[in-house]
Amino acid sequence: MLSKSKVKYIRSLEMKKYRNEYQTFVAEGNKMVSDMMGSFPCELIIAKPSWMATQGNIPAKELLEADDDDLRKASFLKTPQDVLAVFKQPEYRLEDVCPSQSLVLALDGVQDPGNLGTIIRMADWFGIEHIVCSMDTVDVYSPKVVQATMGALCHVQVHYTDLEAYLKQQTAPLYGTFLDGENMYTKQFGGSTGILVMGNEGKGIRPGIEALINEKLYIPNFPEGRETSESLNVAIATAVVCAEFRRRQTYAPDQK
Repeated sequence: MLSKSKVKYIRSLEMKKYRNEYQTFVAEGNKMVSDMMGSFPCELIIAKPSWMATQGNIPAKELLEADDDDLRKASFLKTPQDVLAVFKQPEYRLEDVCPSQSLVLALDGVQDPGNLGTIIRMADWFGIEHIVCSMDTVDVYSPKVVQATMGALCHVQVHYTDLEAYLKQQTAPLYGTFLDGENMYTKQFGGSTGILVMGNEGKGIRPGIEALINEKLYIPNFPEGRETSESLNVAIATAVVCAEFRRRQTYAPDQK
């Protein structure tokens, strides 16, 4: 039976201050946990005996067998799965991000955990290895964000910093999407290097950062001129732009 103190510790990791204090985070689900065990040090696993029996050697500091009731008490999911794990948060260096050599994402105040998780998953799909976030962007190690990444956290490094100050130091192209930007399908740009900045769900990119962006893009609706909703969801908009960047890099290398 899972002790009350273990349940209390796991449940505390729903709050950012305790995740920061312990430098840990929670992941749940058979595939998610299996994927993450190869990328992050594992502090604790609680799981059904049937799950443990299929794993062989499990690289975790502490293993605890659990029944359905135990998992229900500890889980952040409406329908708990067979395993829950606590991992150590990795330490990444912002100095390792090279926008002059690769495409980097920057997020300015993205607040929704589902949006951040989806953006991380999308970045992994398009081979984007670094995301630089403003300090007020939702915490990547929130349980809701971790679950939404579907394991993409194993391949994408997420950094937090004073985003405006960081962008001021860059010499690579700075891209952003705006209603008054240039049609991204007709504008000439490379897109294989630089920083793509995406803004807050309601307010977009804040003025101080917008002033730094030298490549303003617009995602046109279809058909042109048709009345539509005001804007796209930030995660969807990010996917649309990144898909066009990679298309140009792969199939239109002559576009600069």
